[in-house]
Amino acid sequence: MSADDKLRELGLTLPDVPTPVATYVSFKRVGEFIYLSGQGPKRADGTYPTGKVGAGVSIEEAYEHAKQTGLGLLAAMKKAAGSLDKIEVVKLLGMVNAAPDFSQHPKVINGCSDLFVAVLGDNGRHARSAVGMGSLPNNMTVEIEVIVRVLP
Repeated sequence: MSADDKLRELGLTLPDVPTPVATYVSFKRVGEFIYLSGQGPKRADGTYPTGKVGAGVSIEEAYEHAKQTGLGLLAAMKKAAGSLDKIEVVKLLGMVNAAPDFSQHPKVINGCSDLFVAVLGDNGRHARSAVGMGSLPNNMTVEIEVIVRVLP
């Protein structure tokens, strides 16, 4: 089953690739690799869920925010490679806007990782870091950047 078919089966739709808000690009292809800039869980109206995970934002809410971020990243991958069926996720860096005593960062970033595996199968499995941050742009709850390889 193609990645597009899998998305349809899951009832998911890829959003438009976000327009950069500063001096950078959404992705950069270097040889067989694509480096995707950090994205957050941008809503259709252009806003982001905000706040600190562990202080007003639950793990479950932030998991969904990471999943939404993953959809945006999949959209950028598809635009860069032409097809999600050519993508192998190599490395993911997940950043959580976390309260100082919050320590469950991996549970939050699983929202994105789980989505990648659900849509891309084994090609969605990746190396990963999940870290807490004192703040993120726009006070959004999560930001995720990814490195992928385009398969021949």
